[in-house]
Order: sequence, then C-alpha cells, then structure tokens
Amino acid sequence: MTDAEAGRARDFVGYGRNPPDPSWPGGAHVVCNFVINYEEGGERSVPDGDPNSEGALTEGSTAPVTGRDIAAESMFTYGSRAGFWRLHRIFTRRGLPCTVFAVARALERNPEACAAMREAGWDVAGHGLRWEMHNAFDEATERARIAEATDLITRCIGERPAGWYTRYAPSMHTRHLLLEAGYEYDSDAYDDEIPYWVKCAGRDALVLPYSLVHNDVRFPRMGMTSGTEYFDYMRDAIECVLREDPPRMLSFGLHNRIIAHPGRAMGLARLLDWIAQHPRVAVMRRVDIARHWRKEHPAS
Repeated sequence: MTDAEAGRARDFVGYGRNPPDPSWPGGAHVVCNFVINYEEGGERSVPDGDPNSEGALTEGSTAPVTGRDIAAESMFTYGSRAGFWRLHRIFTRRGLPCTVFAVARALERNPEACAAMREAGWDVAGHGLRWEMHNAFDEATERARIAEATDLITRCIGERPAGWYTRYAPSMHTRHLLLEAGYEYDSDAYDDEIPYWVKCAGRDALVLPYSLVHNDVRFPRMGMTSGTEYFDYMRDAIECVLREDPPRMLSFGLHNRIIAHPGRAMGLARLLDWIAQHPRVAVMRRVDIARHWRKEHPAS
C-alpha cells in the first residue's frame, strides 16, 4: 500500500460506541454548517471549449441534448445571477455564518459575489479549478489543478482557502496533494458526523465529513418537491441528534441554482429561524469547526 493509499484505507469502526465529546463552543450539542456550493461558471460548457454542456444538478430536460444545451446553461447562470443573492440575503439578514465550496473559475466570473462573500465574513474553501471530478487525473495533473485553483481563489477572495472539497470523486492522490499544498482539512468523505484524523503520506490529515443526505441535491433527484419537505427533513435531522445522540456536526449542502428558487428557499429560511430558537444548536463556519477540532482534539 502506497502512502497515498494509506490515507484512503477503509475504516469500518471509527469512534465506535464512545465518540469524543467535541466540546463545541458555547456548550452546543449540535453544530450546523451550511455550505453554498458556488459552481456556476465552472461547469462544462460549449462556449468554454467543451464538447457538451453540463446537465448535472439542473432541473433536467425532456430529452437528451447533444452538444450545447442552452437551457441547462441558463439554469446554471440563474444560480449566479439570482440564486446566490437570495441565499446571501437569507444568511446575512439573520447574521449567520456560512461556508462556500468555491469552484475557482466560477468565482473569477463574478467579482461582485466574491466581494459579498468577503463582506459577510464567509469562509471560502476550494472546490476545484473547474466543476470536475479528480478521480481520473494523474498525480501531476491533479497537483497542477489544485495549485491553480488555490492561487485563483486567493486572488478572488483575498485570503487563501483553508479547506477543500472535490466534486464527489477525489483520486487516490487528492488527500496527500492537499496536505502538500498546505490545506488544513478536506471534506472528501461522507463516513461520520464529527471530524477525525487519518495518517496520509506520513502526516496527519484532518477530515471534516460532508453529507449528500442533508443536501439540496435531493430536489433535482426527486427526493423532495417543496420547501416544506426540506424544512421538515432537515429539522428532523437536528432533533434526532438533540434527543438521541452525543454531540454531532451536521453539514447542510446548498446550491445557488437549486435551493435558492423561491418555493424551496422558504424552507431554508424557516429552518434557520427554527434553529435560532434552540440554544443547544449553533451555526458555525467550516474553518472554525476545523480549528476548534485541531485545538480540542489534536492528532495523537
């Protein structure tokens, strides 16, 4: 097993029946992290030289489209033109922190959105140079992609990204390349509800697991059809932990072109207002969760 493969060894035990107490700030029992996936402008598109348009996580079409799909393109641009600003209003009017998983090329195309992220104090993590999977890249190509994305995000935001999340499928090299590039954590895992450490290439890597379960991707995949369903489902997740479990971290993934449509966004707004009524539930930025864990539970 190579050093990179060791960082991807499957662990079926984890913390077991006695997970550590996260000692969340303020005595919170549940820490919620809301993540806006900022991808619009970084996806495959014919105008950017790709043979086909990206159709993933759009509202879908009535028939397959070969080549340029102008309808799908406009669904992506809705996210940057309108959807982002609705989410921005929802969070800033409530004074709540947010994390952005940012595709570098997407940020580059919307300086005003970058300024809004800075002004709001949101942490911006890397989500690729483009909205692409890394599992097919060779090591040299992936290293170059990570370096270019890191530099571009830093220029757009004015601060270097501390964390990273690959579009669904990282490669065997991703984790050790991120350590090599100076990242504080990655979220390329779905296997727990609190952070944990792994050994990778002889170093300690901090993992903050993400979730596709508590995620608005359930709308285009027809798992949800209304904002009310979203509110009920996500509220139940938090209540389950409050009633039954030791302290947890729950990640809620959002997309400008999905949850930000009005009929869906009201469910998110109601959820945030419900959270505000529960003193044992806190909303934190992902970078703050990572640094809290590093302080309270350093690598052994």
